[in-house]
Amino acid sequence: MVLAKLLRSTARFAGVTNCCSRAVYSTQIKGRLYTKKHEWVSLEGGIGTIGISNYAQDALGEVVFVQLPEVGRTVAAAEEVGALESVKAASEVYSPVSGTVTEKNDAVESSPSLINKSCYEDGWLFKVKLSKTEELQSLMDQETYDKYLEESH
Repeated sequence: MVLAKLLRSTARFAGVTNCCSRAVYSTQIKGRLYTKKHEWVSLEGGIGTIGISNYAQDALGEVVFVQLPEVGRTVAAAEEVGALESVKAASEVYSPVSGTVTEKNDAVESSPSLINKSCYEDGWLFKVKLSKTEELQSLMDQETYDKYLEESH
């Protein structure tokens, strides 16, 4: 199941209205860029740290299994690179950028609930050495992502 479809249907089912999305799901933290499928990337020294947004983890519910790409794997932007399973559903993880995986979060593989507890800090998924920094221009900043949530969910 595509994460975006799951999130839309879950938000409708849960009664989340457009007026509340920004207040509930905004992190108010600068520096992350987002995809429409609710993955995020933050950059430091040409390395992107990747995870899923608070909105995504909330819609998924309790995450019970995580499959991440192996270190050394070359990934392309928008490529399916892993999977998350929750008590509600299974969902693919897509890379927001192209490059080589330099690290994966072993802690989140052994304790998937870290994603629910701390999706932006301890619950990050993997890191990529970017090969095409121009791809960042197609991602949403925090303000644009908040608007996207308001308008589409």
